[in-house]
Amino acid sequence: MDNKEFRVLSAMLRAGFKRKPKLSALEHARRLAGETELQQRRYCDAFVLWRRCRHKACRRLRACGGDAHVCLKRALGNVPRAQQVQARTDILKATPLNIGAPEREARQCMPRDFFE
Repeated sequence: MDNKEFRVLSAMLRAGFKRKPKLSALEHARRLAGETELQQRRYCDAFVLWRRCRHKACRRLRACGGDAHVCLKRALGNVPRAQQVQARTDILKATPLNIGAPEREARQCMPRDFFE
């Protein structure tokens, strides 16, 4: 046989099926915390919170440049639920399929999930 699937399967069998080592709990928590911070910043940018931010740096950058956690928490009551769902949907569409588990876990959170 000379089809592509057979060649790929043969190469996998010759190499042996090897599982990736699982992340330790500490490494998982570290990556989750980092991605959570980035996700909060993505939400701040999606809701265009920099327009009414007190920090000049945010307005100058036209993006969140300060503490995204505080900024998102302060503004979340003014953002309609439909806009929150749409922002989450847009972020998930832009997420690559082969992303790691901690990163996927953070990106699947709604904005209010960070404060519960």
